[in-house]
Amino acid sequence: MIKIKQLLLTVSFVILQASALMSQDARLDILIKNAWVFDGTGKDSVQQDVGITKERISFVGKAGDDMKAKRVIDGEGLYLSPGFIEPHTHHDRRLSDEAAETRALLRCLKQGVTTVFMGNDGAGPMPVGEKLDEWDRDGIGVNAALLVPHGTVRAAVLGYRNIGASAEQIERMKRLVDAGMKEGAFGMSTGLFYTPGFFASTEEVIELAKVAAAYGGIYDTHQRDEGSQSVGIINSVKEVLEIGEKANIPVHISHIKVEGVDSWGKSDEIIRLIEEARKRGIKATANQYPYLASITSLSASTVPSWVRDGGTAGMRKRFKDESLRDTILRGIADNIHARVGTADKLVLFTSDRFLGGKTVAQVAQAWGVSPEEAIVRILENKTPAALSFGMSEDDLLNFMRQPWVMVGSDGGGNAHPRSHGSFTRVLRHYAMDKGIITLSEAIRKASGLTAETFHIKDRGLIREGYYADIALFDPNTLQENATFEKPAQLSSGMVYVIVNGQVTIDKGEYSGVLAGKALRLNAPSE
Repeated sequence: MIKIKQLLLTVSFVILQASALMSQDARLDILIKNAWVFDGTGKDSVQQDVGITKERISFVGKAGDDMKAKRVIDGEGLYLSPGFIEPHTHHDRRLSDEAAETRALLRCLKQGVTTVFMGNDGAGPMPVGEKLDEWDRDGIGVNAALLVPHGTVRAAVLGYRNIGASAEQIERMKRLVDAGMKEGAFGMSTGLFYTPGFFASTEEVIELAKVAAAYGGIYDTHQRDEGSQSVGIINSVKEVLEIGEKANIPVHISHIKVEGVDSWGKSDEIIRLIEEARKRGIKATANQYPYLASITSLSASTVPSWVRDGGTAGMRKRFKDESLRDTILRGIADNIHARVGTADKLVLFTSDRFLGGKTVAQVAQAWGVSPEEAIVRILENKTPAALSFGMSEDDLLNFMRQPWVMVGSDGGGNAHPRSHGSFTRVLRHYAMDKGIITLSEAIRKASGLTAETFHIKDRGLIREGYYADIALFDPNTLQENATFEKPAQLSSGMVYVIVNGQVTIDKGEYSGVLAGKALRLNAPSE
């Protein structure tokens, strides 16, 4: 009898232990209570609770008193959204930096950005797989994805020369694109405005885009012309759509804009072309940063493409050829007019103490030469970047209102406020303050739309089973602090940012966690 009682006690103890363990396992890791939840689809917010278990969202709704969590975050008065997804950046070097805090990418986290794309504009790291493996091994603060960079591929096969690709050379480039797609790239990008992408024919790009299409990838492009510097922006958009149609691939125009006063107002025609293409079944989208100035190298901004044949060395060799000088100067003058109108709207960004922060017009006046002569003199020895104040707000807002245009930054350096403020500016300035779009639509453009466009699995929405990439911000204090005068100022108002279930911004401060993952297209869900 005693043995039976002992056995019953033992069984009871085991059952109680198992129940306790089951109860413990059933506990959430994090429970966010009473936040106003924007789910990323464009729907208006609902006051809800969101639970997280390990890396995933495990509960969305109203939590009962019996729902327990290791950590409870009071979201009263805060807005909760999916972590934002950045479709166009140049942060690959930062994510490979030795310093963990640099790899954290605070400029993005402080805006609520939890995923970034790189390899844009046809430039970026290869082999794709090696870079993705490195990021997983060393740790990064945000999720990171890559595109196969066409410019890097072309340079590997043809260099920076202005020549057409032979059939054999196209096959070699196709093999490189194929390798990048197999290693996890989400598509292929081009920089047809830049060297060497500008030298590629439409047919070459179509053939390479077909390779990315076979894997379900996307074609992302800095199109050939954003104003009137070469083929004209209308013809450039037509080329993008032709590539999409003939390669049977979704096309995505990066940082869509109309640059140069002669092209202002053409956003209506561009939108019409894209809408007609979408009705024909072409999947066409775009991203946009919310500023009226762009930034790129001074040479790409102003020097004709034929002068840049062969890269910087080729350009400088032509500068020394007296027989070409007048033609080069006229070409630079034409490009200044086409891009910004006048040289006082080109601001130099460089560490050079004399040049940095000055306009090309100011430098020209100080040297007693024309603006185009000043540019040649600068580029003979240096390679500065240049801010181009060449856009109109009417065009910017016209694009912003389109349901197929998402938020991007083209961020990378510290010379332009877009790196530190694009997402915050769209939410605060254009949605909450000016009402150009609703806040729920702004959040969709920063999350769900981007995930859908780039085929990112289980991210971009507040939905049970999705990865717990979450931004929780205070609508009263959300603020873009970066300006053109002080472009490297972090945004404020993000109270909590969660990446793959780990709190990386905690009560407004960086927690020291590197919770990001290298993302791969078609990778199996974990």
